[in-house]
Amino acid sequence: MRNVSVIIPAAGSGTRFGAASNKIFQPLAGRAIFLRSIDLFAARDDVCQILLVISSEDSAELSGRFGEELTALGVELVEGGDRRSDSVRKALTHLDAGAELVCVHDAVRPCASPERIDAVFQTAAESGAAILACPLHGTIKKTDPSGKILQTVDREGLWEAQTPQVFDRDLLIEAYALGGDATDDAEMVQRTGREVIVVASDINNIKITARADLVPAETIIRSDR
Repeated sequence: MRNVSVIIPAAGSGTRFGAASNKIFQPLAGRAIFLRSIDLFAARDDVCQILLVISSEDSAELSGRFGEELTALGVELVEGGDRRSDSVRKALTHLDAGAELVCVHDAVRPCASPERIDAVFQTAAESGAAILACPLHGTIKKTDPSGKILQTVDREGLWEAQTPQVFDRDLLIEAYALGGDATDDAEMVQRTGREVIVVASDINNIKITARADLVPAETIIRSDR
């Protein structure tokens, strides 16, 4: 069934990347980063809708450079808000009537594998709420503002949250209707009292935050060809 709406928030400024324009436009193995993230879902039989949430400042560049391709891919544009949570909240008002699950995926996380996406979609269909996450393997230190180590944190049971994050439609709408802000959708949903299930991922599902992240991301994408 085509029952998953995909929301791709792309309205952030990406200041840490250090580019003159939004980092979503940066080329990755010859294709804009955000298009590679869209490609993860565009050909899936279970996806009924892709919503790309953009800032008003990027609207002209998106339409001029990528308008025809976005139309061909069936991507709908939604103007976002000041915070990521505001952007997702706005996108939720544009969901396809037939969507049963909502998937939220970072515009700058272009390397999620089909197998990982399959797994998190399936787990969300069964449980109502699931995210990809990577277990922490290194030694974790907590410091004070000066950088002095306060303690070594036990990494048992610690995970770095990734996307896709996938939820029952009504559950995610309920979570965002409560208001407030959070760094990811799982935290918003947890505030309703519902459990969120982690689906194991790995470091290949990289989020491009700085220019240095382009090198490993390109290696991953070219190795999959």
